[in-house]
This record gives sequence, structure tokens and C-alpha cells, in this order.
Amino acid sequence: MYKKCTALLTTLLLAAQLAQAAPDIPGIPLPGDEALHQQLAQPSLGCVSPAVELDAFALEALSAFYRQLGYQRVWAADARLEKLLGQLAQLVDDGLEPANYQFASLRRLAGSPASHPKSSACTDVLATHAYLQALRHLAYGQLDQARVEPLWRSQNSRAPATPVLFPAVAVTYLDDLPAAFAAARPDFEPYRALRHAYAELRRNPSRSWRRVPTGDLLRPGMADERVPLLEQRLAAEGYLTEPTRSGSDRQRYTPQLVEAVKRFQVRHFLDDDGVVGPATLAELNVTPAERQEQVRANLERFRWLAREMEPTLLLVDVAGAQLTLFRDRQPRWQTRTQVGRPARPTPLLKSQVTHLTLNPTWTIPPTILREDKLPQIQRNIGFLANQNLKVIDYQGKEVNPHSVDWHNPSGIMLRQDPGPHNPLGRIAIRFPNPFAVYLHDTPSQHLFAKETRTLSSGCVRVERAMQLTDLLLEGASPTERQRFEEILASGKTRNLNLPRPVPILLAYWTAQVDDGGQLTFRPDIYGYDTKIIAALKAPALSGERPPAG
Repeated sequence: MYKKCTALLTTLLLAAQLAQAAPDIPGIPLPGDEALHQQLAQPSLGCVSPAVELDAFALEALSAFYRQLGYQRVWAADARLEKLLGQLAQLVDDGLEPANYQFASLRRLAGSPASHPKSSACTDVLATHAYLQALRHLAYGQLDQARVEPLWRSQNSRAPATPVLFPAVAVTYLDDLPAAFAAARPDFEPYRALRHAYAELRRNPSRSWRRVPTGDLLRPGMADERVPLLEQRLAAEGYLTEPTRSGSDRQRYTPQLVEAVKRFQVRHFLDDDGVVGPATLAELNVTPAERQEQVRANLERFRWLAREMEPTLLLVDVAGAQLTLFRDRQPRWQTRTQVGRPARPTPLLKSQVTHLTLNPTWTIPPTILREDKLPQIQRNIGFLANQNLKVIDYQGKEVNPHSVDWHNPSGIMLRQDPGPHNPLGRIAIRFPNPFAVYLHDTPSQHLFAKETRTLSSGCVRVERAMQLTDLLLEGASPTERQRFEEILASGKTRNLNLPRPVPILLAYWTAQVDDGGQLTFRPDIYGYDTKIIAALKAPALSGERPPAG
């Protein structure tokens, strides 16, 4: 990482020097190739059909690139264009389509003496445009995240890294194109691992895949005509090594096959009970082509995610229902979480944890009040006392529940005092956001044993929340630590600021390589994959501006 930052700094300094050496001064002829100047003044590249239209950003990037080189042709050098084509071809392993970077057109033009960069300024500019665009997409993603999977950001959170001056990077590595593309790829281990897994999926597609029909729940020991097909599928994908059975026992769901199904369930973030039900069948029946598209979508997400990472960060993996605390860019602590149900999803956001609420009260959010609590109160007003719920007005004053029209309530809220049955447990971890969500403790500890933990109404329930709190208080003085313990023991509701704010990111992805090198998949609990996959398949714009930093 240090070497990469040093190289980038050197690149930016070189760019500044070159830009000063060759300024654009009105009325003074620019040096270099006149044909290049004429081409760069045009908003389209007509050496291919249909012509490639360039927006203002693309023209600006191209001009900056050629300015640094004294407006000389770049790809006329022996073998340089062939090396570029080789790097563009390898973009398939990043989930990017070489066709979006004029690969076929450049291949054809490279073989035509009349159209070769030595003869055609248009071809030279086309190759440079493909080069710059590929570097930009590798580093920041092909899609605009704000359009396809928005991430809300607080004012006190760090914005993602501003796009670097890619013309400068491109010039620096012009004589070592593999290094240019390597420098542009995210310096992010999850991305590298997923890229390798995607390449393996592409090169070794399943050739014996068959859909497993729906039917009744398949439980251990049962006989079912689908068992032979299930056995073949799991053996072909490496979950089962036992030889195929024969005779009347072929349809028996044996303990060996049950264990193979459990391994499949673990790899797909399902409850590993060995029962083949709707959720397991849904994951079994994702086709190999669909799996490739899912991994491709998550490569795009990891290009976004890499820009958001910070040396210290609380990262909530929403789809995987996990939380990881990073220190010095390394994972230091991890735990399980419970996240929002599909009907009430946990929002994607970046903010900063600023304070803790000790012994929190729970003010019931309006949606939960309306949809969950109100019907029960209408049936039996004693529900309020049974749940230790108080009725309060918007000024926090207690209201007699018998004075409220529960069929048309207004101006009131429900609040639960601290205690062993409070849904927030002993601690709430707060950060600015408009969704009224936070991290918190929970008395429902047994639910962390479930593999599928989409159980909350949007907030993030944290296993071992008190351990996380202790880590967040790192740097607190002995006096502050003592105050924390005293407040907690008192049972009183109080806020306590952290010694320093801690960045937090709630992000979403559905495929990754685990610590054992195994490609794993999460169910797409909120249905977000579809939009990214569709956007990646859409025709690419030739000169779109990169996401704002």
C-alpha cells in the first residue's frame, strides 16, 4: 500500500510538471501532431462505426493525457497497441466486458495499415480513450453507485477518495501497461480473491447442471425420487465424494448426503439443518450463468467498497449479518448481527459512531407502532402493562392510556423503560442518520445461532455488544471508564461520548471468498443484485463521468 501511494504521489507531481511545461495559451500554436489537435477538437471518433461520442469529461481527460506527452501519438510505438489489447482482454476476469472498450474495433484497426495509429490520429485517440476508461472503471467501478445502489452519507463521514488524475497514471505506466492496470485495480484483498474465483467460474463452468424439482420438504432418512439428482449435483460441485449408489437405496436421503447438503447450506449462508426446503432449493437452482453474474455484480460492489475503507472502521456486512472492526486496515474483531427483514431493510450508509446510550429506553418507531403494536393494543389494552410500555406525548410527558383513541391515535408515542426485557438490551451505539437506526444489544441472544438473521425492523442487533463497546472506548481515561461502569450499574439512561468518533459503514454484498479460500454466497435478501446485473449488461456510455468523490 505504501509503495502504491508513493508511486501515485510521484505521478501527480510529474503530471503537474508536464502540465506547466506545455500550457494551453490562446493564440500560440500548440506543439506536436497537428492531426491529433484536430481530432481532440472533435466530439466524436469517426474511425469506427457507429462513431464513439465523447462527452466533455472524456475530451478533458484525453487532452490532459496528450498534453503531458507533447501531443505525440502514443500507440504507433511497436507492440504497444498489442500490449494494450492484451490488457483489455484480461478485463473479463474483473467482470468488465472488453467490448465496452472498443476491443474488436481496435483489433481490426491495428491490423489495417491505413487505420493504424501510425497513419490515423483517430485510431490513436480511440486507443487512448479505451485505456483511460478501463483504468477508471477498474478503480472506481463502471456504474454510478448513487444511481443503482445508493449509499447515504453523513456530513461527518469521510467522502470516498477523489478520482486520481488518470491521464497522469496512464502516462507514468505507458511503458509497462500490466503495471498500469495493476495500479488501477483496488488494493483490496476481498477484490483480488473474488476476481480469482470469478476467473475460475468462467474457465470451468459446470457442464452437468440440472435443476432439482420442487416438492415436499426432504428430511434425513426419507425416500424421494429427487435424491439421485441431488446426489449428482452435490458430487459434481465437490460437496460429496462417495460413489453413486444403486438399487432400491438410491432414493434414500442418507446421512452422507445430509452432511453434503449441510456443507452446501453453510457455503450459501443458510441454516445448516440438512433439510432441503424452499430456501435450500432456491440456492440449488441458481444456474451457473446466474452465479457468474452474481459474482460479477459483487466485483463491481467491491470496487465501490474499496474506496470507502478506512484504517479504523466498523463494517456491517448486511447480507451476511456480520460486523467487523478494522484497526490499521486489518480485521481485529468480528461478531454476528441481526439485520432488517426484507419488508424493513437495514439501510446502506456511512457515518461516524459518536456516542453510546447506556441502559437505553426504547421509543417504538412509528412503523412498528402502527403495524405491530397497535393491533395488539386494540385487542387488549392490558398489552401495554404486560410489555412495560408507557404512553407519552411528543414532549415526553406520560399519558393515561385509557384517554387515547386507539383506533385513531395521534400525538403519542410508546416507550419501554430500561430492563432485562428491553429490546435494546444494555447498550445502544449511535451514529447520525435519517433512518433512526443504530447498533444495539438485544435480549434475543438465541437468534444469533440462526444462519439467516434477517429479523429486525432495520436496526442492527449485535452479538457480544458489550465487548464491542469496550473496543469503541479504546483510548478512554480511567475516569471515563469508571463513569461508564457506574452509569451502567445504576440502571439510569445516559449518553456517553466516545473518546473519538469511529467511522461506520453499512454495506451490502452477496458473494465473497472466505478465509479458507472458499467462494461463498449469501441469499440476496433485499433483491439488490438484479439492478446491478441489469445495469452491467446495459450498453456502456463511451465517456461517462466517474462517480463524484
